[in-house]
Amino acid sequence: MTKLTPQECLTLAAIIGDTPMTVISGSRLKHGMCDAYVAGTLPDVTAALVFDAYCPDEPCGFGTDAAALWRLLKATDGWSCINVDTSCAASLGALIEADTGTSIRYYGDVYHALLEPVHRYPNAAVRLLTSEDVKYLSEAPIEVQGNGYKTHEAMLTEGLAAGAVVDSNLVAIAHTYAETDLHADIGVSTVEAWRKNGFATAAASLVAEAIQAKGKVPVWSCGEDNIASLRVAQKLGFTEVSRRTYVIPVSEK
Repeated sequence: MTKLTPQECLTLAAIIGDTPMTVISGSRLKHGMCDAYVAGTLPDVTAALVFDAYCPDEPCGFGTDAAALWRLLKATDGWSCINVDTSCAASLGALIEADTGTSIRYYGDVYHALLEPVHRYPNAAVRLLTSEDVKYLSEAPIEVQGNGYKTHEAMLTEGLAAGAVVDSNLVAIAHTYAETDLHADIGVSTVEAWRKNGFATAAASLVAEAIQAKGKVPVWSCGEDNIASLRVAQKLGFTEVSRRTYVIPVSEK
């Protein structure tokens, strides 16, 4: 097994397609911000792994051949779980458990798309951020600096971001975490002391509106029990379109 070249990554991006479920991996493949491996020979592959540079221990698996996915996974290091098509999650989990003796748990990953005009939630503290706001990002707590781009400036010039600025401090952010030709995935975060002020909802509404203005579909993904995130998605008008599943080996204590 060898790591795909940048050109081969572009081929794999075309194979997995441009959907709400593939926007993050597709973006990383196109921009050289991942490691990727396949079973088979491009373009005829039975399975693929994409290790996002910003979340390298949680690779995304593509294809529904559980045995092929497990062969790829066994040949790589540093992963703690894998995100796969729900139809093969149980089979993959059974293979991992049989081979390693490790118990497996499963966790749903919910994907939404905004298929109607976003519901706006204006907030006096929230606005779109520009390249002049790099200083706010660089001085903000790590949880609201955002990621998905090589630099803060790139996030603000190549992507879209909105934030809540209180007393000259950035306390909440929404931004495009990944973007393809058709879709853009939104990430949000708020400093704990400033939660429950509606900042994340207001910022995400601005980012979603800007994505739609570009003719793209905003995407929202989160864990199945992330009630706060699911609530924000519902308020903004997102519709659930699919689910994938995390297959997670459980470490023995």
